[in-house]
Parts: sequence; structure tokens; C-alpha cells
Amino acid sequence: MADLFTHAGPGQEKSDPPGDRNARRPLADLLRPRALAGVLGQDHVLGLQGSVSRLLAAGHLPSLVLWGPPGVGKTTIARLLAEAAGLEFLQLSAVFSGVPDLRKAFDRAREFQRLGRGVLLFVDEIHRFNRAQQDAFLPFVEEGLVTLIGATTENPSFELNGALLSRMQVVVLRRLDECALETLLQRAEAHFGTPLPVTESGRQALIAMADGDGRFLLNLVEGVAALGLAIPAGPAELGDLLRKRAPAYDKDREEHYNLISALHKSVRGSDPDAALYWFARMLEGGEEPLFIARRLIRMASEDIGLADPTALLVAEAARASYEFLGSPEGELALGQAVLHLASAPKSNAAYIAYTSARALARATGSAPPPDIILNGSTRMMRDIGRGDGYRYDHDEDDGFSGQNYFPDGVARPALYQPTNRGREKEIAARLEKLAEWRRQRAKKGPEGG
Repeated sequence: MADLFTHAGPGQEKSDPPGDRNARRPLADLLRPRALAGVLGQDHVLGLQGSVSRLLAAGHLPSLVLWGPPGVGKTTIARLLAEAAGLEFLQLSAVFSGVPDLRKAFDRAREFQRLGRGVLLFVDEIHRFNRAQQDAFLPFVEEGLVTLIGATTENPSFELNGALLSRMQVVVLRRLDECALETLLQRAEAHFGTPLPVTESGRQALIAMADGDGRFLLNLVEGVAALGLAIPAGPAELGDLLRKRAPAYDKDREEHYNLISALHKSVRGSDPDAALYWFARMLEGGEEPLFIARRLIRMASEDIGLADPTALLVAEAARASYEFLGSPEGELALGQAVLHLASAPKSNAAYIAYTSARALARATGSAPPPDIILNGSTRMMRDIGRGDGYRYDHDEDDGFSGQNYFPDGVARPALYQPTNRGREKEIAARLEKLAEWRRQRAKKGPEGG
């Protein structure tokens, strides 16, 4: 069977080929940093006061999960951590490995242990291992046979077993910002010994195309270098010649929930520009527009409610419009709904009232309605008092009887408490007037006055 894992001793990369084979190595591999200080964009963990740097300085490197987007240096960091800690480096890919490969890696680690050498086992895309495979790590991590470093683009709290995660520290890596990507471009130019044949705006376009992914940026640079351009290329020429990186978005994973959360909170925060931006980001990522429409309907009820009752109508109309028109025309209706909801006055009073009512319903069990509002449609029902004393509100002078409609013995709660925003300000004033009438009529007895 092919060897599915690689090994390199401290300070040595197995992938380093001799001589002219370097010409065939990808630029991203050739420019890998040779020290932790050379890793870009991760000063919060690798800088002088970084969390991982402090662990190394204390002489203690625990098992880690490196969680971050593609192209930020997870594999490189793992290699350099092994070197800094004086550990042998073993690497596995969860995409190509199974339990037999894990056993083989642990056997190799045992051999190194007998030689008095510690091992850092790096598992790329560790989230691809299923629960049983993840369980296989537990005894060896617990024993200290290996220092386990797992790399993942997915939220570890969703994708890793709780038992394994409790034995590892999560290190959050950041997408590379423009400054880090510019530094990477400069390193590439130093490697080639010449500036890239691009204009200043073309340079910015390359950085934008990379979208925080350093490896992808270096792949773009290789593409530009291979073209042998005689005239510096601008954004338009680069757009025609190179492939733009697709936005990081997986509809059943972390980024999906991050973006819908960003949209929802921007609407709740009454920021129409931000809300429209996140809406567009979701569409660009390939999100199903009807999923967004369903969430807009939820926002209209949860965060706007009766402060603007038209919000729910607009959200529902946008959904119907999309179903009628399809893409791309129907997406404009959804965008209009996003703007309406974000611009509307906000109130979660309806949402709070609803959840409070559900809690009260659970607490009061099967308490029956009071007799006055029970159905008295037959003589027997009327004989036992059903409907007796009920007053028809429309017959009252002000259209309000003030009778109690809660179960006997259940204290009247104030479930719905409207805000003073939007239409709810008027509702609050009316409900206060009705509450005062109710108090006055309760003092006069069941027949009112």
C-alpha cells in the first residue's frame, strides 16, 4: 500500500527536492516560510505575545486545532511548530486516510518514542474523519504518544467529537488581509527578481481576486508570470486572463450560518446598506433565494412585528414574487424586502409575547376557559352555565366589555408589551386605555356599569 503520510525530521521538509526539480515546485511551496516569524497575518497567535508563541516559550506545546479559511498557512504552521518544539513531523490527510493509516502512523510514533524522540502528528482536514475515526486518536493523545495538530476549515465545535476537542486547544487563524497579501506579492517578486507585469490597479485586483487566500494569490502570480506579458496588465486584462477565486461559501456548513446571521443582525440593527451587502454575498455564494425569503419572513415577525405590520406583508410578497419571476428578476423583489425590513422601526414585543404565552400555556396545562366564553349552543350546555353572563362586545357603547378571558384561577399576565416605536406607539396607548377600562369595570362587578 502507498505511504499515505509523510515524515520530516526537525528542520527538514520531506517535500524539498534537490537541484532542478525546484523548477517544477509550485510557487506557494517554494515560498513557504522557514520560521514562524515569517508566517503572515497570524500575529495574534504567532507574534511575540501570541497565544502559541507563549506556549512554545514555556516549553509546552499541547495538541491543537488550527481552524481557519483556506490558504492561511495551516500546514506550514504545523511544520514550523514541530521544528520549534524539536519534534518529528508526521503528516496525514483525512481525505485519503482511514483507521489502518492511523495505526501505521501511531506505530511510527512508537518507534520514535523508543528512540527518545517526540512526534507531532499533523492531520489535514481533520473534520473529514468520522466519529469512530476521531475516537481512534483519544488513547494516543491521552498517553502523550503524539502531539496532535489538526487543521480544519470547519467549526470544530460542530465537526469534532467533544471528547477529542476537550483534549485540544482551538487556535483561530484569520484570512489574510491586504497588508499580508501585499507582502506575499513582494516575496514573489523577490523570488522572480523582477516586478510583476501589472499596473497598480492590477496589483489591487490580484489581491481582491485572492479573497484572503495566500495560496490562491501565489497561484495567480504564477499565472501572470507564465503569460510573459510585455505590457503591464490592468484589472480588465487580468479578469479576462485569470480565474477569480469563488467566494468561500458552503450552503450546509459554517459560512452559510455566518452569512445568514450577518444578514439577520444587520436587518435587526436597522442598517439597510449592510443588510443588502450580506444579501448579495449570499446570492454570489449560490444560496437558494427561497431560503433567504423564509428568513426574511421570520425577521418580519421576530424583529419588527407590529411596529410595522406591513413588513410581514412585504416579506411574503417578495417570496411570492420570486416564485413567480424566478432568477434573476425575482431577486430584486427580495432585495427590496431586505431594504424595507432593515429600514422599518423595530420591536420584538410580538416575539416576546409569543414565547411568554407558550411558556404560560405549558405551565397551566389543561386549565379550561372560563364558563362565560364556553360554547352554550345546546340547552344542556346553557343549563350547566356555559356562556352564562357573556357580554357581546359589539353591543357595548365603546365596543369593549372588559370581561376576563383567562382561565379561572390564572392571574392575568401582561404578555404583550408594545414599544413606543412605529405603529406600536399607538397600540400601546390604546391597550393602556383598555387596561384602565378593564380595571374600572372589574371594580363595578360582573355586570359592569
